[in-house]
Amino acid sequence: MDRMTALTVFRTVADLGSFAAAARHLGLSPAAVSKNINELEAHLYTRLIHRTTRRMSLTEAGTLYFERVSRVLDDLEEAEGTLLAGQDHPSGTLRVSAPMTVTLVSLSDAIPRFLHQYPDLTLDLNLDDRRVNLIEEGFDIALRGSDNLEDSSLIARKLKTMDHVLCGAPSYFEKYGWPEHPQDLTRHNCIQFSLSGHATKWSFRRDNKTENVAIRGRYRVSSSIAVRDALRAGFGLSLIPHMYVADDLAKGRLCAALESWKPNETALYAVYPSRRYVDSKVRVFLDFLVEELSRKSDAKPEVSGP
Repeated sequence: MDRMTALTVFRTVADLGSFAAAARHLGLSPAAVSKNINELEAHLYTRLIHRTTRRMSLTEAGTLYFERVSRVLDDLEEAEGTLLAGQDHPSGTLRVSAPMTVTLVSLSDAIPRFLHQYPDLTLDLNLDDRRVNLIEEGFDIALRGSDNLEDSSLIARKLKTMDHVLCGAPSYFEKYGWPEHPQDLTRHNCIQFSLSGHATKWSFRRDNKTENVAIRGRYRVSSSIAVRDALRAGFGLSLIPHMYVADDLAKGRLCAALESWKPNETALYAVYPSRRYVDSKVRVFLDFLVEELSRKSDAKPEVSGP
């Protein structure tokens, strides 16, 4: 038995709660994962994991062993990382999951520059608005927009706060009029971004007062670019990150409404597996994200309505 491999396999199985997920994460066969666990239990003369055909769980001894093993492996990884820190030469493949719109609007034009800076690094960028499982799907980093990031075993680094703007096309306002109060939106056709945490209810604040509006409309869509296209076509109003429509607002293709009210905000986070030592390729990409997103700060609308 390779004890280090067995300990790593055991910790991964315990972390993910699944032999199959651990096998995918470690690049091993399910049989190799089972073999390592069996040999470790035989070596310790102790059952570490209860298994059934449908689920697994740690025994009491397994829980205690997991806590000790995790500390030892973390310390070892940190010690190795300290020695390697001075040899900061990112290489290998970096797998990243990111929402499509924010990447196309704010990041994709700068990614070639990032890759030129690190010639031994390969970037596998998956543009997908769904929320991926980093560990099971083998991603190093994921970008997530959230009003309230859920608790998890992942490390989250806030990259940007995305201000939203309520807007529509001039043709829409000419036909249906301007909302003067958030509750007026109940009489308007509101285009909904279905993946948002506020897809069906928009909130606006002014003078320490919050107005929550249950909005309705004939179009729900899972792409912010599609929302923007519908706004440009004069189909309705929507609450959309300002950065996605800044140029439209500046050129008068869209107009902002209810500007005296502050609408929802969405924070953009980079999330990555919980480790005390962060791989150099992850670290340099995080630095790139922070620099690029802070450089492309939101501009204020130049054209607006009442």
